[in-house]
Amino acid sequence: MTVRNEHLIRLLSFGVLLASWSILSAVMADPQVLPSPMVVVHKMAELWASGDLQKHLIDTAIRVAWAFSLAMILGGVLGYLMGRNLQLNAWLDPWLIVFLNLPALVLIVLCYLWIGLNEIAAILAVTLNKLPMVMTLIREGAKSASRELRDLAYVFKLSTFARIRHIILPELLPHIVAAARAGLSVIWKIVLVVEFLGRGTGIGRQIHTQFSIFNVTGVLAYALSFVAFILLIEFLIMQPLERYAARWRHNA
Repeated sequence: MTVRNEHLIRLLSFGVLLASWSILSAVMADPQVLPSPMVVVHKMAELWASGDLQKHLIDTAIRVAWAFSLAMILGGVLGYLMGRNLQLNAWLDPWLIVFLNLPALVLIVLCYLWIGLNEIAAILAVTLNKLPMVMTLIREGAKSASRELRDLAYVFKLSTFARIRHIILPELLPHIVAAARAGLSVIWKIVLVVEFLGRGTGIGRQIHTQFSIFNVTGVLAYALSFVAFILLIEFLIMQPLERYAARWRHNA
């Protein structure tokens, strides 16, 4: 399949989604239950013109960026060390299993109860929810790393920086990209829950406000605005990174 055909199929699929939404909205004939796409877009335009949408988008994006960065850095380091050190892996693996199976809502509530309804608790809760996934993916990448390349680096007495740059990072890059893509698709949803439960600003808080007055149009307008923002990151950053990480397959 060519790239052009792939893009065409994506556009057609998106068109089918909008058409299905429009038809279902017309059949139900109740904008209080399911407004049409045009009504939601008009609401988004109103929120944008008032400046309210940008403010809450920025607040949510900042929380996503902080939690995402912390989880990727800490999870990358810990996951790599676990993959290379059997003893450390044995110590941390039970903790990893517990946190992988601990519901996100529990961590969010505990962080708010222990730390308070503040930004530190919010970001920590999201980071702790994302951390186990990153550690697991990076650990598997470190386990499958080539021993021959490390022996070669030892023979040529490469510096630590050179080993990280020319051996470790290239080997881990596909796993890092996979962790980033999988994490981003989850982390922003957790941020919305964190905001829904205990923050005064952000898309999640606005969804809570619209829900409290039973405004379905407002809920969809705020939710879809952030979905559009995440899709931009996916298409402009994540997918190019994935193609870059997998470029060796096309060159083989």
